[in-house]
Amino acid sequence: MPTELSDRERILAYLAQRADRPLGPREIARELRIPQEDYRKFRRLLRDMEQKGEVFRQRKGRYGLPARFEALNGRLQITRSGDGFVVPDEAGEEDVYVPGRNLATGQAGDRVVVRIDRRRPGRNPEGRIVRILDRSATQTVGTFHRKKGLSFVVPQEPPLTSEVLIPSDRAGGAEDGQVVLVEIEDWGAKGPSPIGRVTRILGRPGDPDVEVLSILFGHQLPLEFPSAVEREAEKVARRGVRPEDLEGREDFRELLVYTIDPADAKDHDDAVSVHEFEDGSFEAGVHIADVSYYVKHGSLIDREGAERATSVYLVDRVVPMLPEALSNQICSLVPNEDRLVVSVLFHVDPSGEVLSHRIVRGVVRSAHKLSYEAAQSLLDGHGGIDLRDSSDAATLVRSLQLLSGFAQRLRARRSTAGAIDFAMPEAKVELDEEGEPIAIHRRERLEAHRVIEDLMILANETVAQIGETEGLPILYRNHEHPSEDRLEGLRALARLFGHPLPTGEIRPRDIADLVESQHGTRREFLVSAVALRSMKQARYSSRNVGHFGLASDAYAHFTSPIRRYPDLLDHRAIVRWVAGKPATSRLSPDELEAVARHCSERERRADAAERDSIEVKTIRYMERHLGDEFEGTISGVTGFGLFVLLDDVLTEGLVRVSSLVDDYYVYDADTFSLTGRRSRRRLRLGDKVKVQVVRVDPESREVDLDLLEGPLDPGREGG
Repeated sequence: MPTELSDRERILAYLAQRADRPLGPREIARELRIPQEDYRKFRRLLRDMEQKGEVFRQRKGRYGLPARFEALNGRLQITRSGDGFVVPDEAGEEDVYVPGRNLATGQAGDRVVVRIDRRRPGRNPEGRIVRILDRSATQTVGTFHRKKGLSFVVPQEPPLTSEVLIPSDRAGGAEDGQVVLVEIEDWGAKGPSPIGRVTRILGRPGDPDVEVLSILFGHQLPLEFPSAVEREAEKVARRGVRPEDLEGREDFRELLVYTIDPADAKDHDDAVSVHEFEDGSFEAGVHIADVSYYVKHGSLIDREGAERATSVYLVDRVVPMLPEALSNQICSLVPNEDRLVVSVLFHVDPSGEVLSHRIVRGVVRSAHKLSYEAAQSLLDGHGGIDLRDSSDAATLVRSLQLLSGFAQRLRARRSTAGAIDFAMPEAKVELDEEGEPIAIHRRERLEAHRVIEDLMILANETVAQIGETEGLPILYRNHEHPSEDRLEGLRALARLFGHPLPTGEIRPRDIADLVESQHGTRREFLVSAVALRSMKQARYSSRNVGHFGLASDAYAHFTSPIRRYPDLLDHRAIVRWVAGKPATSRLSPDELEAVARHCSERERRADAAERDSIEVKTIRYMERHLGDEFEGTISGVTGFGLFVLLDDVLTEGLVRVSSLVDDYYVYDADTFSLTGRRSRRRLRLGDKVKVQVVRVDPESREVDLDLLEGPLDPGREGG
């Protein structure tokens, strides 16, 4: 029998080019002249292709390509309203809208087959889920309850669309109120809810250790590395940087090289430098840890890193992609140690124009480990670090100033091109030694943050452009154009705030102008949030379609190979190109695209875990503030109430309509408002209000608020 790959290709080619109707397995086998003795293997191959979504089987058992049945494969996203969108595997395809009633047993993150029911001009195709190809989660963590002889779990990590029923013989000894890990055994295709069994009792709600375990288990994050992987990493780290490792590398050890990272960072995978020339131009260096030198394709470390795909940054810990012997030691660009790098160097003229660039393998010795705050203090002329040598201090400040000026010019050019600068506030939760939240701060976005961000974007774009021009086997970071259905809410909001979006296809510049129009107002973050929700999620692909949000023709991830597997893959391709080797990969195009899908899915899982870790600690913090009063901004308006984002703690709570006892309130979806029938009191999106915390439910993670005063700024601009 020919190889499986050969038969797979023959099946796909036959169904695409010659089959004019759905065919049964016997018909396909006969046309492809599959020997009778190989027919059972052939049937297994067909079933495998069906499970992977490569072919579609109709109810009568006949096969065809998914597109012939108006079906496609993709990843399911669930909206707040309970409807869904399927993001196709194939980059550039339109998202398919799926009403909640047609989701079947699909859950957020599942890879599914969606069959398109109708297409309407100017709208996304609409369809229904007809098959689940791959579950994003096979287990969930939640609170176990037993009521009136019925046992069930309210899922939290990850949240599901319904409770999980637990038969009495599968409760595993769990008691009411305990936090448990549940394996889903039946997703409820023929019943009202999924059915599962308790596999582990984690403890009682409110215990910090239980909270962390809930997130790790619920999002199926690894607790530790296999011992063989740890041993391999330690062996690599122990050898250090040897003389033979420096052969063919450019030596940057006499250059002032330094890192700028969060104060508590340990995995320093990027550093920067400046080398000035007599004519006033300079070379800006972006030095990235040469992880691909240590992590070889197919090694135990590589396979584990590929499976993890990304580091996960929880509130109180990091779940790293690579063992600490690599991520925090031999690959980390720590001060006063020789470290191997791949450097992207930009020759910049005095006006900030990039004259040329080059990419080399090199060796650096970082002089300083700056926090963002320390770097900002130096930029502001306030010192910030203890430098005994005043000339060294002056050189460091000069370097920072040159890079800041260069970054500002890069930023201005990106802005002119239409790049969107979202204004999204971020919360930093401060914990005590026991893991209890004691404060929540708004993360300040400093110029130092933006300098590093701008330099990394430039390096990433440069690598992507080389990949596109040279045909390198890299993974691109694609951000596709938003679909019209998703833009409806943003268009309505833009009209309300007096900055309507143009009809027809939206450009990045249009959304950038909208966000900029609200800069400095209380509505700035609201517009950014709605704009982000209206867009497609960025994802990895071996095929470049550009990056909408950055207004970039080609973008890739290259600057964080310690914590992102796509960056490591792109390093391997670039290093081969730098060495003048053929643009080949050990992965086939299909395998490379499968890696892209896997990394995108793992990134979604990591993002969800990070959000949940913040949310859990935030809810714990709010429990101790029952009865406290806060000012906030109305961040959402619905028929059942107002969502309010509390200014000081960046926590969202709900003012229910039923709690508004001064009047009967009418909801107006067009103006995002509730209006009192008698008083004509109007509460609108973006209004400033004063509220009191009246209920905090850790299980549902809901915060209920009472409205005390508002709107506090009735004469605000616009609307």
